[in-house]
Amino acid sequence: MVFAFMKILIPRALQRGEVIGLVSPSSTCADPAKIEQAVTYLERCGYRVKTSRYLNRSEHDPAHTDRYKLHDLHQMFADREVRAIFCLRGGAGATRLLDRIDYGLIASNPKILVGYSDITALSLAVFRKTGLVNFSGPMAATELYSPSGYTEEHFWGVLTDPGYPKSLVNFSGHAINCVKPGAVTGRLIGGNLSVLSSLVGTPYLPSFSGALLFTEDVNEPAYRIDRMLSHLFNAGLAQTCRGLMFGQFSKNPADENRDYRFDKIFTYYANRMHEGAPVMTGLSYGHIRELMTLPVGARCRLEISPERFAFGAVEAVVSC
Repeated sequence: MVFAFMKILIPRALQRGEVIGLVSPSSTCADPAKIEQAVTYLERCGYRVKTSRYLNRSEHDPAHTDRYKLHDLHQMFADREVRAIFCLRGGAGATRLLDRIDYGLIASNPKILVGYSDITALSLAVFRKTGLVNFSGPMAATELYSPSGYTEEHFWGVLTDPGYPKSLVNFSGHAINCVKPGAVTGRLIGGNLSVLSSLVGTPYLPSFSGALLFTEDVNEPAYRIDRMLSHLFNAGLAQTCRGLMFGQFSKNPADENRDYRFDKIFTYYANRMHEGAPVMTGLSYGHIRELMTLPVGARCRLEISPERFAFGAVEAVVSC
């Protein structure tokens, strides 16, 4: 689906006192105390929390597990009291749900949906099928049980203040590197590279044409990152993007000369982009403590040069 012909749905901004629903479309959390801490944190922030019926339910049979996950996801979108849906954690399993999700239900009940890592599959599929802008950001049992100040500020700013995402500032401890300078505007598409690349060839991957692509990964050696990026180019996708934003690629201990190899890989693929397409590394996005919340599907502008980094949404990502 080409963006020009998509109907874009914008969820309503979250307000204090409203209900946040918790779901677990991917893996379960091995430490239930983190779930309790996340609920306490959200309530302390002024929200009410509703846990889904099968939240964190563990089953060895994926057929049973998927049925529970789908029930909870659909129930939270159907529940008129719930204003936002936060995912518990990533891991694995979300891709199995994509062909059985009721996208009509989601389109009829647009609301905030947040998650990253394995939730990339759900995030991209929801945008592709419904046009609903959703959010690649912190999750209950991985960040929100004890968020850093940076993560907390960005998260609530993006979800509650329509003006906040106009200028998204990188964490001061993450060095920005301009691989290829430029200034462009495009729809923000991306997430975890491993999950995103697994959606190539399926009807759940949004169009890359004219997109601003962002990506990250964790514990993947350089050769696998190279393979996945080459897959996106061989499929004729990445080179149609208007720009590339590489986040934090968490280190694999076995990856020798990692920084040097990653720099060479990112430079190589930057040079395969069309003229004028900016490419940067160091975005505060990934499996990291200081995590930026990104509006998937929103029109954003990136300007990058050796002297300047400016990034933000050019349209509202939540409505008043």
